[in-house]
Amino acid sequence: MKRIHFTSQDLMRIRVAGTIGTAAETLDSVRLLHTADVGLGFRRWQVSVRGRLDERVRPLLALLPPEGPDVDLWSLAGDSVCIEEAVDRLLGAPRDLLRLEFENIRFRPAHRVWARDLVDGDREAWLQVTTALRACHAATVAPYWDRVRSHLAEVRATYANAMTEGGVDRLLQTLCGPTLRWRPPVLELDHPHAADVHLNGRGLVIAPTLFSGRRAELMHPSLDPAEAPVLAVPSVTDALVGNTLWDGSGTSSGQALEDLLGRTRAAILEAVAVGHSTTDLARRLSISPATVSHHTSVLRNSGLVATRREGKAVLHTVTSMGMALLEPGSRPL
Repeated sequence: MKRIHFTSQDLMRIRVAGTIGTAAETLDSVRLLHTADVGLGFRRWQVSVRGRLDERVRPLLALLPPEGPDVDLWSLAGDSVCIEEAVDRLLGAPRDLLRLEFENIRFRPAHRVWARDLVDGDREAWLQVTTALRACHAATVAPYWDRVRSHLAEVRATYANAMTEGGVDRLLQTLCGPTLRWRPPVLELDHPHAADVHLNGRGLVIAPTLFSGRRAELMHPSLDPAEAPVLAVPSVTDALVGNTLWDGSGTSSGQALEDLLGRTRAAILEAVAVGHSTTDLARRLSISPATVSHHTSVLRNSGLVATRREGKAVLHTVTSMGMALLEPGSRPL
């Protein structure tokens, strides 16, 4: 078990992020794909993508040794939602960061020379990794990414609302489950290796994840120990959520949706599938911001849209229930 110790200053510096990044999610998806018991929430995804990968996946499998920690692509590639931006970050990772990240990885004997090439910045070795990353992303993540982003945005909005309504204590209670327990001022995290982590005023970033499986992970910035660590929290907790994310394969029935919601609300729901602010929606649909606010309020009260504030903008995203309306094939069986 890991125990994360908070001071009053740490509690004031808790932040909620939207994602750990598409590179880290892709590597997690490769690990999950090769896990025997993924649980009901991922079983349909595992079956549907298993036949899409070929030999190009091998470099990523090498980054997932059977014992000890895996390579942390969040540290190396950042939290970008764009795979090409993540690849650029990966290829430009500083040598000091590579050395720190790889020094405790227990690679298989057959991969150790190749791993040393990666630490030395060998471009051919890294091109093998980035080619595999793109191929795996295209097979395991990209087909579902719009729904994944909407789901993560919904979870993030839930965290933000918990903190707004009940403060940090309510937020940390919201995280609690089989693998996380909040016993103020300590957050207990189930982990095979025991450790006490003292934040010492750095705070904590909480990020919902999709493919990280069932156990939360604490990720530390390798080059800057003064930077806040990131707690990656799994967000697929049951088969119902999984069915909504993985089963959608049809197209939306535009007329049926209009008949159900009305033309304007149907158009707003379709638009926020990729996330839009009130101003964006008003411009996109040629209606006033006040009209957008009225319709998004109705959709939000119906559980179809989630809303959060980012700076001066109000961002709307579709919920899992809303996505099930947009993609009838994604409705739980």
